Amino acid sequence: MHSSNPALREETFTGFRRVNSVDAMTVGGVIFKTLLSLCLVMLSAGWVWMKFYQSGGDVSVVSPWMWGGMFGGLIIAMVTIFKKEWAPITAPLYALVEGLVIGGLSSMFEASYPGIVIQAVSLTFGTLFVMLAAYSTGWIKVTEKFKLGVVAATGGIFVFYLIGIVLSFFGVTMPLVYSSSLFGILFSLFVVVVAALNLVMDFDFIEQGAEHGAPKYMEWYASFALMVTLIWLYIEFLRLLSKIQSRN
Repeated sequence: MHSSNPALREETFTGFRRVNSVDAMTVGGVIFKTLLSLCLVMLSAGWVWMKFYQSGGDVSVVSPWMWGGMFGGLIIAMVTIFKKEWAPITAPLYALVEGLVIGGLSSMFEASYPGIVIQAVSLTFGTLFVMLAAYSTGWIKVTEKFKLGVVAATGGIFVFYLIGIVLSFFGVTMPLVYSSSLFGILFSLFVVVVAALNLVMDFDFIEQGAEHGAPKYMEWYASFALMVTLIWLYIEFLRLLSKIQSRN
């Protein structure tokens, strides 16, 4: 079982001895812990958002929190991936830290494009429920070809973004992709679609974990993995909407 989400790899739910039903991971448990994680994200995001507007829109006030959240989130994510049994502690921490990033980005986008945040939030959760319905009804089947296509697309996007970050250190940008041109909008739309398809992969993987009787702490790990995809999807919606609004 493959997933393009780095937190949900083929070996994520393997190597565990099946535990009794009381101590086993359940889909309902993952949903509950994902809701808790979302609350933690909104808590820290709201705090950064408030600081931004109290400062009169001064980016320098929230930038340290954003950068700290980015690096802190990366470190916590890596620890969680390699130490899954720590997920009951690291997953909530990851949600709090990523909230700092989300709060900063959201406030800055909202200052430039009023109303964009509620649109991005609505589209993110709307996509989540649509993908869940499509998976639950069998409209989208997670076949080997489906997995291969999503994994390849996600890997390509990751490499592309990584190259862009490296080039930015040398003052080189890729305006065609990041601009509000038709190509830039189509690129963002493509990334949004790939991120949405990752949700389907995650649903399937989590269901498999529950069926195989993974330990209870894997509920926190699975919620962490879902948060990785949801945060990525939300940020991509912000980018897409900003490009569309900037053309108006």
